[in-house]
Amino acid sequence: MTCGPVLQRRLSRRGAEAQARHLLARTGLAGIESQYPGELSSGMRRRVELVRALMNDPKVLLLDEPFRALDALTRSVMHEHLLELYDLARKTVFFITHDLEEAIFLADRVVVMTTRPGRVKKIIQVDLPRPRDHRILTSARYGELEEEALEAIHEEALKAFETGERELA
Repeated sequence: MTCGPVLQRRLSRRGAEAQARHLLARTGLAGIESQYPGELSSGMRRRVELVRALMNDPKVLLLDEPFRALDALTRSVMHEHLLELYDLARKTVFFITHDLEEAIFLADRVVVMTTRPGRVKKIIQVDLPRPRDHRILTSARYGELEEEALEAIHEEALKAFETGERELA
């Protein structure tokens, strides 16, 4: 986690270690510094990956389906940790997901794409209050946003079905 900022000479080794410990503590991982990745749960490894990325002070953080392999409970916890890290670092996060609940819960804007060729179909402004926690998922406004997104997605799914297109994973 500390290699990038030290090699870039943005932080001293001691400074990078202090920042890493601080970020680990903020994500509930205080005290794991000497553990190997194989000794951590998948959720813990995902949090370490996020901390490592933030240590390099990126302008934009690109996350492509980062929680796809996690169970529902771990994913829910990771959503809240990501929001906390966002509030702490205030970086632009470009988050790619097929999970509509995840998109609306995490985003300030949800961009719905068309079927091939992929183009922007609709941009939905997510005006849910921050800080957010899981209780927002049962709010009337969340339901309205989900319905709006589902309409746009359903249209694209029908087009894809009609043309015989299927997702290539």
